[in-house]
Amino acid sequence: MSESTDLIGQALKQPIIVDEFVLLSKKEKQIPGTWQYQIRRYHKLSHWVVEDTGELVYHYPDSTENGHFLELKFCIAGMSWCHENDAACEACRDGKEKKCEVRLPVLDVVSFRFEPEHLAHLVKGQRKKTPTLELLNFKHKHSFTRVIPINAKIRLTLETFLGNNYTDTLENIYVNAQTQILLLYALEGILGDEPQEEEVPACKFLSNHNDRDKIMLAREILLEHIGDPITIRELSRKAGINECYLKKGFKVMFGSTIFDFYQDQRMEHARFLLYEKGKTVSEVSALLGYSSISHFSTAFKKHTGLKPCELLMR
Repeated sequence: MSESTDLIGQALKQPIIVDEFVLLSKKEKQIPGTWQYQIRRYHKLSHWVVEDTGELVYHYPDSTENGHFLELKFCIAGMSWCHENDAACEACRDGKEKKCEVRLPVLDVVSFRFEPEHLAHLVKGQRKKTPTLELLNFKHKHSFTRVIPINAKIRLTLETFLGNNYTDTLENIYVNAQTQILLLYALEGILGDEPQEEEVPACKFLSNHNDRDKIMLAREILLEHIGDPITIRELSRKAGINECYLKKGFKVMFGSTIFDFYQDQRMEHARFLLYEKGKTVSEVSALLGYSSISHFSTAFKKHTGLKPCELLMR
C-alpha cells in the first residue's frame, strides 16, 4: 500500500485513510531484462471521487551506476470485480453477465517498470536527437517525475490490459504488446515528439478512422502469428489496406517498422518461454518458426544482448 499511496492520494484528491482500503487482488510479473508490471485492485468505496491519474518516474539514483530504470504508474477507476470470476468483470459492468451475485466497483493501481537494456532495443538505429531518445537512453543524470495526461487512448489501453481474458502464452503475447503501446502513448502525451516531416504528407490517410482501424487490425494479426511468420503482402491483404499505406501508417501510429515490432514481440515472447515456462532453446526456436537454432540464438542475442542459454542461468 505504501508504494501506491502518493498516486492514490492524487487520484482521490483527499487524505488517504489506510483502513478504508481493501485489497481484492494482486498480480505481478517479472522477467530479467524486460518490462515488469504489478496490478493492485482495491474495492472502491461509494464516497470516493476518483480522477484518473498517471505518472512517469525516471529513476536515476546517485548511489549506483546500474540502478536506473523507467516506471509508468496509473490509478484508474470504472472497472468492476467479481469475486467468482475476475475475467467476467467487463461483462458485469456492461450488464451482459448475470451470473455474478456480487459486483464491486474497483480502483486499479498499475505500475510498469522498464529496464535500460529493454528500452535500448526500442530506440536502436535512431539518430535524430529527440526528447524521447534522450529519455529512453537515460541521458538525464537525475531522477524526476512527470504527470501523464490520461487521454482516451491511454484509458482504453489500460482497460483492455486489465480486462483481457487471455491466459498463459496468449496472455504474455497480448500484455507485452499492450505494455509497449502504453509506453508509446505515455511518452507521446508527455514529450509530444512529432513524426518525421517526410512521413506526415504520406500519412494524411490516417485522418480516416477506417484506415486507422485497419492498421490496428494488422497489429493484432501480427500478434496472432508470433509462431507463424507472415509477409507484409499477406498482412496487407488480411487487413484490407494497401501495402504502402500499411507500412507508413504503422510506423507513424506505433513508432516502429512492422519488421522491428514483429521481431521485438517474438523475442520478448521467447524470453517468457525460456525463463517462465522452462522451454528449451530448441523448443522455443521451433515454436517461433525459426528454421534453425543458430538463427534463433543470433536473433535473440541481437535483441537482448544475451545468448538464450545465458538467460536460463540468471
